[in-house]
Amino acid sequence: MKKRGFPYLLPFCLLLFACGPTASRGPTNAVTFDTAERLGDFDFAALGDGGPHRWSVIDNDAGRGMAQIDLDPIQDRWAFAIYRPFSERDVHVSTRFMTISGKTDQAAGVFVRFRSSDDHYAVRASVLENSVNLYRVAAGRRELIGSMEINVSGQTWHTLGIAARDDRLTVFFDGRELFVAVERRFPGPPGQVGLWTHADSMTLFESLEIKSLD
Repeated sequence: MKKRGFPYLLPFCLLLFACGPTASRGPTNAVTFDTAERLGDFDFAALGDGGPHRWSVIDNDAGRGMAQIDLDPIQDRWAFAIYRPFSERDVHVSTRFMTISGKTDQAAGVFVRFRSSDDHYAVRASVLENSVNLYRVAAGRRELIGSMEINVSGQTWHTLGIAARDDRLTVFFDGRELFVAVERRFPGPPGQVGLWTHADSMTLFESLEIKSLD
């Protein structure tokens, strides 16, 4: 199993549950990447080192989607696609994705309550680690606040999601609720949502679904 590239701290205020009810949801905003014009709805940002980032709508044997196509194997490298029209605090966000390649990582992620690349909550599914991890990023400091080992297959379509309501962050994978993290120290203000990748992950994102929570 590949070692993670940075230390994680599990604060005492964090509680993890194996299950828990999800919040009621409003209408779904379904973003699909069928044309390159969809890129105009996104802003793009980066965190860490490495080369430049460039997102594009591409065709693959398995379908069409958005991907970060300038790849760099450096560990300390994250790329963000931020959905410009939406900003709320309590929200459910999910994506359908397929990892195609990557030596340092093969991962897909979604984020919520994004104020900057230094302040947000993010969930990541990694093929090389066979895990789904939940992170808090505050003032540029990244901490692991929830994790579960689970089979994440490459070259296969998966769904990954996170529901944020008040101080509860619920993580989903392939239609299954994995865990709930209760964040009492930093529940977070409203923010934007979107997609992210790590290092040299070539990941195809077919869609982004966004639902406001009542």
